[in-house]
Amino acid sequence: MAGSAPRPALSILIVSYNTRETTLECLASLFAFPPKVSFETIVLDNASSDGSAAAIRAAWPQVGLIEHPENSGFAAGNNIAARLANGKHILLLNPDTVLFAGSLDAMWDFAERTPTRGIWGGRTLFADHSLNPSSCWAQISLWSLFCSAFGLIWLFPGSALFNPEAYGNWQRDEERDVDIVTGCFLLIDHALWDRLGGFDTAFFMYAEEADLCLRARALGANPGISPAAEIIHLGGASETSMTEKLIRTTRGRITLIRKHWHPVAAMAGLLLYRIWAFSRMIGSRFVAGPRDEPGKAADKWRTVWQRRSEWLAGY
Repeated sequence: MAGSAPRPALSILIVSYNTRETTLECLASLFAFPPKVSFETIVLDNASSDGSAAAIRAAWPQVGLIEHPENSGFAAGNNIAARLANGKHILLLNPDTVLFAGSLDAMWDFAERTPTRGIWGGRTLFADHSLNPSSCWAQISLWSLFCSAFGLIWLFPGSALFNPEAYGNWQRDEERDVDIVTGCFLLIDHALWDRLGGFDTAFFMYAEEADLCLRARALGANPGISPAAEIIHLGGASETSMTEKLIRTTRGRITLIRKHWHPVAAMAGLLLYRIWAFSRMIGSRFVAGPRDEPGKAADKWRTVWQRRSEWLAGY
């Protein structure tokens, strides 16, 4: 159509839920360090109660803001936003991230150099600039669940053999193939997104990107990350309870197992998950894990065990 705006090269999607301050900080870093290519930004706010939508509209009127009437979750929220995306590539960006100068250019260059990957990721840091290894993962396996259930991951955290999902102590300091690029900073070819139908909305929150990457790999994609594309990812900004986050994470992983594994393997996986939760409940009476709040480990794991029927059902 004559006079219509040219198609942007990149569509940046952000789904927010009660993360007003971090979302504003994320957007500030985005517009301070924009990509060299043309881009559009679409924020879907999942019915936040903290004034997020009004604050975003006031501070960043150039953002395409979708005020969703209910909390649809991360997967469905991104699917809704993606329907309005026009870019050649789609970047999923969490609201609790902060970009550096060159973050988006490095991600774009990585995609242009390796177009057959279809999905690209980067390197994430905590606020103190130490490594946040959660930018990518290996897929769940019976072996990884065994290592988790019997404590081998915690005994040998730096071992790629005994901590396989985290790739051992790999510092995310080289370009490398990975099974799963985390949805906090995930670039995907728009045509591939459409071919996959976006996220499976059976995943309300967590593991949806694992499912996406596994389905993409089945179509010939080869996800990978580049350390040159580096950002801060705080993690868990929308979570108010670490216990609830753990339960939701586990529900997502169980959903992934039920969807992608052979029924016999899935049964074994669910048994290992029961062992994992029970052993943590017993062990937390004596030792707290590195992520446990002081004095609350036993309460957390007792709650997780008591609610096992909920997370074993998945989403």
